[in-house]
Parts: sequence; structure tokens; C-alpha cells
Amino acid sequence: MAKDRALYIGPRLRRLRRDLGLTQAAMAADLEISPSYIALLERNQRPLTADLLLRLANTYQIDLNTFAGDSSDETSSRMKAVLGDPLFADLDLAPMEAEEAASGFPAVTEAFLRLYTAYQEGQLAIADQGGERMATIDPVAEAQRFLEARRNSFPNIDAEAEKLITAMDGFENLASYFSERHNLRVRQLPVDVMAGAMRRLDRHRNEIVLDETLDRASENFQLALQLVYLELGTVIDGYLQESSFATENGKRLTRRALANYSAAALLMPYRPFLKSAEKHFYDVEALARQFGTSFEQTAHRLTTLQNPGREGVPFFFIRVDPAGNVSKRLDSAGFPFARHGGSCPLWSVHEAFQSPRRIITQWVELPDGEKFFSIARTVTAGGGSYGAPRVERAIALGCAEKHTKRLVYSKDLDLEAITPTPIGVTCRLCHRTQCTARSAVPIGRDVLREDYRRTVAPFGFSDG
Repeated sequence: MAKDRALYIGPRLRRLRRDLGLTQAAMAADLEISPSYIALLERNQRPLTADLLLRLANTYQIDLNTFAGDSSDETSSRMKAVLGDPLFADLDLAPMEAEEAASGFPAVTEAFLRLYTAYQEGQLAIADQGGERMATIDPVAEAQRFLEARRNSFPNIDAEAEKLITAMDGFENLASYFSERHNLRVRQLPVDVMAGAMRRLDRHRNEIVLDETLDRASENFQLALQLVYLELGTVIDGYLQESSFATENGKRLTRRALANYSAAALLMPYRPFLKSAEKHFYDVEALARQFGTSFEQTAHRLTTLQNPGREGVPFFFIRVDPAGNVSKRLDSAGFPFARHGGSCPLWSVHEAFQSPRRIITQWVELPDGEKFFSIARTVTAGGGSYGAPRVERAIALGCAEKHTKRLVYSKDLDLEAITPTPIGVTCRLCHRTQCTARSAVPIGRDVLREDYRRTVAPFGFSDG
């Protein structure tokens, strides 16, 4: 081989590094060059000199003739195989174009191949679930899209709720309002009589019956919810008529979500609640005490303060169980929730179970550099009596970096001195190579061999 021959074989070098299970830094150390130079070589921005080629051969015991051959051959073959997919049949691509792309634009070619791999995996997942199942639209997702499209803010409901609270002269007069306006009395019954129901409207006896084990916040919410179904149905239906629903179940779930929103608007009227939230610097516990609501009800309501012209801090909200299942997602802050699966295990919402009912703060950074501040705390559903089943969940409430100083939780924190916790959306979409909490390989990345090196992360995968 001529000593002065310059080789641009970046993709081949990258493939070798992956096969050896090495990071760019590790290979650079072996070859006594800088990691940045390895990166330039792999992107074909620098040629591989004869001297460095010999060093590679001696260090890793590779065959020079094989390694120094046409570096685009393998990538070109992969491109041709992918472009043979019927998906591209109408493009009339010549084989020469695949070869030119592989040799002239190796990084773009690699990006295309990764994207196609991700597409293939998605198609396989759909096939595994079965056509019949996929033909059924997820009603939960349909309701979620409805709420997200409106940033979980419904000004007409808030306005009608405030009018209703004024008409009854305060929520504390709700029982007498039920009696005078609807000829209904409120009564509590033992849990065994309620047979699993928290609330029931008995038209025959003209009464609203409640499970006597409900705490005050839950009792108030159920009464508010019953009033919503009696008096705010028109404004709810107005929002439902703005959209067409693919499934009846999706429409029913959306109606239920709007009814819950309306009940919260009765308990925490928009303007007084927003004013108090600003006064208390969004202290969830202080607001809950003032309005007689639970921690979760209050945190949830904070995500809805986005009425045009009267906006509060835009929050996101998530609720998970100890197994990591997500049962509620709300977003006004632009947080990139995963549409499927759980959330990042490094997020403090999962740590909250180790310190029940204590608020945990966390400064987090996503792979794109965007930063958020969140608080997390456990909440309990059920219980109410000895032996009664209860469910522990954790909720997280957070906002974007620019709003952090408006929160009481950041007052004693020097955020500039705190290193944010690097989190991802979900493992399959996160490309952080050194994460020891990872549970899956990112889509489109190759798993590295461990013959020469074992990483501290559960999965070693290509970083470029």
C-alpha cells in the first residue's frame, strides 16, 4: 500500500469501533490520538493516514487489505437492500444512486438506515399486536388528544362555574342549594351498602348518597361532580360538539374529563385560585388547605390555568404507580411525554415512593438541553377505614426553566450551582450512552460486542 495514500473510510472505522465495543474516547486512547480526531475520521472529515492505518492493524489485529478496501461497499449493500422495500417502488432508484449516497454522504446514509430500522421495528410491533386490535382506536388516547389540543384549558367552563358558585353564595352552601334547587338531600351510607360506589344519585328517594369513608376533599369533589352533571351539561356539550370522535368511548371519556375539570372549577374558581396561586408562589399544600382540596386535586388544577389573558405558570403533570405505569398525563409546559410506556427511571417521581408524602424537588435536563424543574410527592387513593384497599401513586408537577423562580420550591435553591439530572423521555427514545438506569436499547442503535470491553451501562450501544 502506498505510504502517501489518504483513505476516507469513516463508516468502516465506526463499524470496527462498534464491533470492538469501544467508545470514541476508548479507541482514541488506544491509538494515542484525541477523541475529536476519531470523530472527524468517522465523519470522513479527515483522511486515515497510512501511519494511523498501521497503528490500527497492530492494535486490533485486523487485516489491512480487508479493512482498507472500498469503505462504502457494506453501506452501499445495506442501502440497496433497504431501497428494495416495496415502500420505495415508485421512486425508480438506480443502484448507482445508493452507491453514490453511501460514498459521498456516509453520515446522511447512516441516518437514513437508522430511521428505516426504527420504522421496521414499529411495523413489527404493530404486526405483533394484531390487525384487529390496531383497528380499534384507543379511546384514552383520543380523549388525551382532545385535552392537549386545548392545553387543558376551557374558559367557558371556568366562567360558568364561577357564576354557579356566586349563585349558591359559596361552595359551603352546596347542601342547601341541592335541597332548594333540586329537591335533593345529601346522605352518607356505610361502605358495604354503597357496594363499591363513592357517589350515587337516587332519584327515587331524591337523595345523593356518599360513601361515609370518603375524606373531606373527596366528598366535596363528588358533590361538585354531581352538581356539574345536573347544571353544567350544556357548556360541556358545547365543547364536545366542536370535535368529531372516532369512538363513542373516546367521547364518553372526554365528557368525563370535562366534568372532572368542571368540578375542580367549582372547588377552585379560576380567578380566586389564580390570584391565590400567585400570592403563595404556587405552594400546592398551602393552596390545598385554603380551598379544602387534596394535593392531587390542587396540582391538577394548576395545570389548567391557561385561559387567554389570565395565564398562570404553564405546568405539566404526571401520575405513576409503583410499577411505573402512567395513569395520567397533562401538559401545558411543552414537556415531551412518551406516548407509550413509562417515564425515565432517573426522574424523582419514581423516587417519591421511598419518602411517602414528602415533596422532592428536582432540576432535570433533557437530551436536547432543555431544562425543567419538577416537584414529586406520593398520594393515596382509597383506604378510609382499617383493612380497606388503598393505592399508592406518585405525582410530579413541573414547569420550564424560565418559570422556575415563580415557584416557592425554588426559593432556597441556587439553580445555577445545581447540576441538572440528565433524563430522557423514555429508554427507547433516549440516546444517552452512559446511563446505568437504562432498561432498553434506543431505537436504531446497534448493540456493541463485549469481547474487549464491558460498559457500566446495562447495554453498550453505538454512540455515533
